[in-house]
Amino acid sequence: MGSDDKPSPLTPETTSYAESSSSVSRVVHAVVIGLLIAGGIAYWLWKPASLNPMADARAADAMALVQTHRAQQAPTLLQAVSGRVRAMAVQGQGVRLGEWRVERQAEDIYLVRVIIREQGTKQWFEREYVWRADLAKRSVQAISLPAMDLMPPEPGEVPRPAL
Repeated sequence: MGSDDKPSPLTPETTSYAESSSSVSRVVHAVVIGLLIAGGIAYWLWKPASLNPMADARAADAMALVQTHRAQQAPTLLQAVSGRVRAMAVQGQGVRLGEWRVERQAEDIYLVRVIIREQGTKQWFEREYVWRADLAKRSVQAISLPAMDLMPPEPGEVPRPAL
């Protein structure tokens, strides 16, 4: 028998199983990463404006109008909501502040809402704060009862006690 009967490790016909599975693994990883990137870009392009109010300049204006509106117990509604959450947390009560959301109702009318989750004695419950922002009139109106508690009294109205 000569030396020609033994396969040489340098010949291309003798690629090992490990080398071929390694290249397949690289291709699969590249395809998965490519799909994740493509999915992320597609989501960013087509996500609803309610998830990203800053994509719609008028929705961002409505949110700013509500958040900077005068409150009963604080200079602004944003500070009043944050103050409530902070006060509950200091008392040791479980509390979670949700994201501020905006949805368009009509041409110049937007609903701005935020949810505060509070821990009760046995379970969590939610308080939804909802305001209607009228961009044409530059006015804010409380829609939900929790939001009404934060609003300052109208001229001639007797102030409500803070909850």
